[in-house]
Amino acid sequence: MAAVNRAERRAATRRALLAEGRRGFAADGYHHVVLAEVARAAGVTKGAAYHHFDSKAGLFRAVVAEVQHELGERVAAEAERHGDPWEQLRAGCRAFLAAGSDPTVRRILLVDAPTVLGWDEWRALDEESSARHLAEALTALVEAGTLPDQPVEPLARLLSGAMNEAALWIARGGDPVSAEQALDRLLAGLRVPS
Repeated sequence: MAAVNRAERRAATRRALLAEGRRGFAADGYHHVVLAEVARAAGVTKGAAYHHFDSKAGLFRAVVAEVQHELGERVAAEAERHGDPWEQLRAGCRAFLAAGSDPTVRRILLVDAPTVLGWDEWRALDEESSARHLAEALTALVEAGTLPDQPVEPLARLLSGAMNEAALWIARGGDPVSAEQALDRLLAGLRVPS
């Protein structure tokens, strides 16, 4: 019973640190967050924060992974609301663009993560979540003949890069409706003529 209570306390401590870290990183940005202050705000010791995450960068990685996973799930859920694979692609892409209006996604994923983690690590996290869903959708559309037969990986990277830029543009005050319209025109241009 004591082992269960310790495990529950460790899990609760980790959740509290993640939540407070996420709040701080989203509000203030990576460079203005101090791990000791995150620990204090979470109601734990600085030693507990270091035990769970080794460093501020370790906490940030965990927060990025959490936010990236949630975004991937949000994109997938929007896509799954549609039965048609083409509409799934459009809905998933639109959900990703809409995330640019979310201050947490904007600051943590689009602004700080590529700089703090480095491009390769940030890209790997992206590929595990929303980029993976994009590649799966494009593969299904190529197999169905909706898109021309082509290698999916470069197409997925091109679309992912374009959507990351558009989401960041939206986050900085760009018009979401204009971005969606441009996305629809871009996607329509990829489609095999009916």
